Amino acid sequence: MTVGVPYPLRRRPPYLDGVYAPQEDSDLLIEAMDESGLVPGARVLDLCTGSGVAAIAAAELGADSVTAFDICPRAVHCARQNARAAGVDVTVRQGPWSGALRYAPFDLVVANPPYVPSPPDVGPVAAADGPEQSWNGGIDGRIVLDPLCRAAPALLRSGGALLLVQSALADVVRSVQTLRGSGLSVEIAASRHIPFGPVLTAHAAWLEQTGRVAAGCRVEQLVVIRADKP
Repeated sequence: MTVGVPYPLRRRPPYLDGVYAPQEDSDLLIEAMDESGLVPGARVLDLCTGSGVAAIAAAELGADSVTAFDICPRAVHCARQNARAAGVDVTVRQGPWSGALRYAPFDLVVANPPYVPSPPDVGPVAAADGPEQSWNGGIDGRIVLDPLCRAAPALLRSGGALLLVQSALADVVRSVQTLRGSGLSVEIAASRHIPFGPVLTAHAAWLEQTGRVAAGCRVEQLVVIRADKP
C-alpha cells in the first residue's frame, strides 16, 4: 500500500454465492482500519467475516497475519475463494466468533457482527441476498454485541485495539460502556449517516411501530468504535 493513498473502497469481492454482500458498514470499517495505521505488521483477527472483504483489506494493508472467523460454512468457503482471488494469505476458520479466543491474543481485532434490531418472528429478507444470521442481532440488535464487547480484552494483547462497526439503532452507548467497563479505553473512530439498506427497509414498519425510529425515517447512523487495551 502506497503511503498517503487511501485503500480502495467499494471494490466488491467476485464470489458471493448467497453470502450477504458487503455494504456501507464494511466500507466504513475498512476506512477506519486504513486511517488508524494499526494494520501494517499486525496480527489481525476479523470476526463475522462474511465475504472476507475486511480480512482481505487487512492483508492488503500489510498485516503480518490475518485470521477470519464465520459461523456459516458458505461464508467460510466464500471468504477463502475471495482471498485466493485477491492473492492474499488469510486463514479462514468456521465457527462462532468466540472460537477465536483459542488463538488470542491479537494486535488488532475488527468486527462487523450482526447488529440489526429485528422482530422476534423475522424471516429471511429476499432483497438482502444472504442468510438471516449475517444481520439479525435479535430484538435489540445486541445478541452478539454484548458478549463480544465483554470478551474484547481477552482477544487483545496489551497495546492491541478493537475496531467494531455497528448501527446506532443497536445502542452505541451500551457498547462503549461495556468496553470501558472491561478496562479498555474507548473512542468513536468513525461515523456516517446512510440510507436504509435492504434489511432495515424491510423492517421499517416494525421499527416505527416500536419507536426505534421516527415515522418516515429512512436514514441510520453507522459508527466504528475503537477500544484500546492498555
